[in-house]
Amino acid sequence: MPQPSLPPLARAAIDRDAAARADPEREARFDADASALVLPVHDRRLLLAEQRDGSAPGLGLVAPTGLPAASLRCYLGRIALDGGRTAPVELRVYDEAAAAAIEAEEARWAQLRRAAALLDDRGQALAVEAIALASWHEAHPFCPRCGSPTEVTDAGWVRRCLAEERQLFPRTDPAVIVLVTDDDDRVLLGSNALWEQRRFSLLAGFVEPGEPLEHAVVREIAEEAGIPVDRVEYVASQPWPLPASLMLGFRARLAVGADPAIARPDGEEILELRWFSREDIASAGEELFLPTGTSIAGWLLEHWYGGPLPTDVPWPSS
Repeated sequence: MPQPSLPPLARAAIDRDAAARADPEREARFDADASALVLPVHDRRLLLAEQRDGSAPGLGLVAPTGLPAASLRCYLGRIALDGGRTAPVELRVYDEAAAAAIEAEEARWAQLRRAAALLDDRGQALAVEAIALASWHEAHPFCPRCGSPTEVTDAGWVRRCLAEERQLFPRTDPAVIVLVTDDDDRVLLGSNALWEQRRFSLLAGFVEPGEPLEHAVVREIAEEAGIPVDRVEYVASQPWPLPASLMLGFRARLAVGADPAIARPDGEEILELRWFSREDIASAGEELFLPTGTSIAGWLLEHWYGGPLPTDVPWPSS
């Protein structure tokens, strides 16, 4: 079964229309544009479209007319419409009362994990961009250098320190995620201390300051599993804005001459480690929870496994 060439959440590119962000009249132009669309977000939850007559799940993109005042407006860019036209899209963040006025049905406000599993490629791209920006603004009301309040500028893509005029930009934290195999082509999976029992995934960790990605792969596997790896190969990347990660997918092999049996969990982040053959995974049934299809971990595992994983169990809501 052919596998997509890019991970989930990385298959659609939105025209971010960066040149429009500095336009002082942008908000007024947006509000007057009959094609303009708003993606409402509340408490890091996205509004989903109401499904009628078997319609496909989608984001609840709405016209700006009549919407309550938002606590944050960010310009996401332009999306393609039928007939070759495009439409501008804004993220707007609402408090509880405003969100209830827009849509009172709680089930239509979805966390990213749930929404990503329902949406098409374009919907996923918009959702990831929106949650990444909303999360960054929520975490940066003050200047990290002097502690003064900051204000939103450049259509939500900059915050400006009111005391020192310093510009702050949305951050992205690089993290490596690694599919490690041994000479028998078994895959190494670990169970994180924060997960429910029986859930296993690839090993991952953040890149440290001044560290090349390839070195981060070797270090993280050594720290979390106690084994040396080599033949490090970059595969693909996927954004994951919970809160601000860019997951950089790699493959690596157990180092030549190393014994797979020496793999040991660090006991802090990783509580259990196991080598799995394809047959092990196929026969595990409900005894093994693996990454879902919306994660780069699941995508990397599917490429190794040769098709959809048989134990794809949704994560708890978060």
